Amino acid sequence: MSHRFQTTHWTQVVAARGQSPEAKDALRSLCDTYYSPVELFVQRYIAAAASKSSHDARDLTHEFFAKLLEGQSLQNVDRNRGRFRSYLLGAVKHFLTDIRDREHALKRGGGQIIQSLSAPADSAIANPSGAAIDVADPDGFPPDSYFDRQWALAVVQQAIDTLRAEAESNGDAAKFEVLQRWLVTPSSHDTAIDAARELDMSDGAFKVAIHRLRKRFRHIVVAKITTTVDDPIEVQDELNYLINAM
Repeated sequence: MSHRFQTTHWTQVVAARGQSPEAKDALRSLCDTYYSPVELFVQRYIAAAASKSSHDARDLTHEFFAKLLEGQSLQNVDRNRGRFRSYLLGAVKHFLTDIRDREHALKRGGGQIIQSLSAPADSAIANPSGAAIDVADPDGFPPDSYFDRQWALAVVQQAIDTLRAEAESNGDAAKFEVLQRWLVTPSSHDTAIDAARELDMSDGAFKVAIHRLRKRFRHIVVAKITTTVDDPIEVQDELNYLINAM
């Protein structure tokens, strides 16, 4: 397990601070997973800002990732904060704050451009039970839980897309479209019987197929999470976090 983690994407990025070609490729791969959650977070931020911002969410998201991929923002990444999700949320908040400050400076006749993506302090605090809770953000950002849910949905959707591609390559696309209904939310027993008949499978064979598909689904999700943490111990915690975020 420890050997695997020496070559995971986030570990590569942190270890090389984004300077090597391998680290750059790893960062691009990570960003592919997070593009949609970041865009939705930015979109909600702009909607809350209403007339205070004239930017388009997709343009800002593209600018954010372009700066992340091309800049030196990873130089000060704290290796002890090993989750890419946590780093990225802080970075996008800081980016949006810089955009807001730049707009204010232009209105005042300034024009200085700030490009730092250093992550600010988390906007969540721990309650007495130890669980993180969202607090009101003075900059008007959406709650962290909103970003986390979009991240969880993106990871799940990518896993489903991977399963669908595997099924298509094996000639089982139609079968997968029926079985996928049981991946995340279980259906009733009667519905399962009807589905088994639709696939011309016995009840036992249908249950086995569902079990195998769920097992493969979990494996894919865990593999995706593994690339975004810095330590194998964090994988189960991040998986639990994903489930709660859902």
